[in-house]
Amino acid sequence: TLSIIKPDIIKKNQIGEIINFLEKKGLRVVGMKMIHLTPKLAETFYQEHSTKPFFKGMTEFMCSSPVVAICFEGENAIQFNRKIMGATNPHEAQAGTIRKIYGASIDANAIHGSDSPQAAEREINFFFKKEEIFS
Repeated sequence: TLSIIKPDIIKKNQIGEIINFLEKKGLRVVGMKMIHLTPKLAETFYQEHSTKPFFKGMTEFMCSSPVVAICFEGENAIQFNRKIMGATNPHEAQAGTIRKIYGASIDANAIHGSDSPQAAEREINFFFKKEEIFS
């Protein structure tokens, strides 16, 4: 699966805390890179949301600092990662989830995670070449 550590976490210098949190839960890092998304890259990545009212703000936020893209491996990695992340809105997320602990708002919610096998494949391929994944 793919996760993106978002600009709010980068700005707070908590990258290691998020990675540690996910690794301690059992996910394995098999690919990782820091990238500063351009508006075009952010718009392409989030293209399925292009008609939604939050699209412009979301893509601007994702370009506000570098992000860290991470490819994780593990049993039922997509569903497991989504559970660990918590609800999109940190105020609605379950206690002990990343977004409940680290998220500040529905926009600055710490982390992105693939929501399906199809999304994971597309998102991993967006950030990584095959030879950059060390399974």
